[in-house]
Amino acid sequence: MLPAEQLAPAPDSPALDLLEGIRVLDLTTSIAGPYASLLLADLGAEVLKIERPGRGDDARAWGPPFLDGESLWFLSVNRNKHSVTLDYAQAAGLEALHALVKAADVILINQVGRSQKKLGIDYARLRHINPRLVHVSITGFGLEGAKADQPCYDLIAEGYSGVMDLTGESPERDPQKVGTPAADLLSGADAAMAAMAALIDRNRTGRGHEIDIAMVESMTRFMTPRIVPYLGSGELPRRSGGTDSVIAIYRTFYTADHPITLGLGNDAIWKRFCEAIGRPDMAQDQRFADNAGRRAFRPEIVQEIQAILLTKPRVHWLDLFAGARIPAGPINSLDQVVTDPTLTERGLFYAPRRNGVPVPQVGLGIRFDGNHHTHRKDPPRLGEDTRHAFATWLGWDDDAIRKLDDAGLL
Repeated sequence: MLPAEQLAPAPDSPALDLLEGIRVLDLTTSIAGPYASLLLADLGAEVLKIERPGRGDDARAWGPPFLDGESLWFLSVNRNKHSVTLDYAQAAGLEALHALVKAADVILINQVGRSQKKLGIDYARLRHINPRLVHVSITGFGLEGAKADQPCYDLIAEGYSGVMDLTGESPERDPQKVGTPAADLLSGADAAMAAMAALIDRNRTGRGHEIDIAMVESMTRFMTPRIVPYLGSGELPRRSGGTDSVIAIYRTFYTADHPITLGLGNDAIWKRFCEAIGRPDMAQDQRFADNAGRRAFRPEIVQEIQAILLTKPRVHWLDLFAGARIPAGPINSLDQVVTDPTLTERGLFYAPRRNGVPVPQVGLGIRFDGNHHTHRKDPPRLGEDTRHAFATWLGWDDDAIRKLDDAGLL
């Protein structure tokens, strides 16, 4: 039985509608752009996902694993959208796209600037069609600069930003990528946030905007808490397996069976921790009275804590620390994450059924007035909404749509 079979069905209560009435054209593929439009769709925007006829989004081919003939990577970031197939590299197809642009509020694009101009989808062209349009570009290095035309994936952005250099056990061991497409998700979230800010300003001024999101900049900004201390101190951090935190005790520890995380972020938590483990003498030791002192003696303190935690299993320590309000937690594998009561009771995971097959989803995880429900539509099959979209957005009849279809543009 698939793990998805154990998930609750999609909620049948009203979904969030904060962006109701906002129309979004999503011309992007892969993860970053589709994640941006997923966030906008979850909040109530109507998203037309414009895809290449016969091929669609690159992520549709990313597998295995597949589920019911669809890539699970694709299914993870494409709910609540309408799939429209359209070859806008051809003149008649571009004319149809421009008609949709005129009716849109936001357009998302992940082509470099040179390709945008070639295809007729750059901001300079589209703002003349729709002066109120919010035009959002997500590229590797931005729309300007020496690297503006360079292709980029999450992996390249992670390496470029420094996060890979600091991820891993030690300088002698290989640098490591983050275990999820962090640059994609961060730049996608930036794009959604920027689009919403631009919409607020547009509604005040009537003026559209061009938004330029560079994946390497989104990922580099993620490194702010490491970059600023380096710039202000000259101390170059190196990968250490997460043992070099500015907080003296903020790391993983082994117990008698499974590892845990432990974060003693201030003096009051440090004192409660020492009492909880039966070592009040450590709390009274003036050498350890503040974080700077604890950092100076970190190896000694870590050794003492590690020896104590090895005497009992994880569940003992986590229960003890929870009772003492000490920040600690398990290191979960994904099978444990999706069955964790803290997450499941809040409805973060669910699975609508399509053709009798459960399609697993991770919810928005943000509540507005207690409501976190977002599901309106399953991730779309390629082109399933083409006719409906042209009819509802543009009022086109069957004959007009048939002409595009007969020309091989849909």
